[in-house]
Amino acid sequence: MHWFDPGPLIDRDLQLIAPDARWIDDVLAACHHPLTLRDDPRQAGMTRQQLVDFLRAAPAGHDPGDSAAQRAPGYAFWMRLRPEYSPPVKFAGGCSLRISEARDVQLYFGNVGYHVYPPARGHHYSERAVRLLLPLARAHGLQQLWITVNPDNWASRRTCERLNCQLIDIVDLPETNAMYQRGERQKCRYLLPL
Repeated sequence: MHWFDPGPLIDRDLQLIAPDARWIDDVLAACHHPLTLRDDPRQAGMTRQQLVDFLRAAPAGHDPGDSAAQRAPGYAFWMRLRPEYSPPVKFAGGCSLRISEARDVQLYFGNVGYHVYPPARGHHYSERAVRLLLPLARAHGLQQLWITVNPDNWASRRTCERLNCQLIDIVDLPETNAMYQRGERQKCRYLLPL
């Protein structure tokens, strides 16, 4: 896959940056923030070794994909909160852009993924991150983006609505899907034309 340089990805206090080892302590601080510990145990369980492994698998945020692990090739970014805005944490979360039109991406994984740590929620960072990624998606020739969310994730569904995505349907995850193995059972499929 050919990697494009997206240039600066900044929307006021939000900056998407390539993951880098120098930011690990700041990312872990957001993961271990009291609100994350209380409201998002999965993210609160993030370890230094998991971040190191991620950086090794996706150097400079370039994920070559791994079909055995059900990972499509694409870009990964960390949502850095610019210090001049005095944020509660230095990192709001992460987002990814999968460059694929594969069936599993369209049905289950989506072209776009995002998460926001609880202390940074309420600022539309996911929506803003997706908007910052649209030119990069177009540069790769994508004409539409699929975003999939859990049916009970109302904040993420609202993000899709603010992006003017169209809810296409809700599908059951097959038992062989990695997300099914994590306990998820269904995905809402939203379509965003580019």
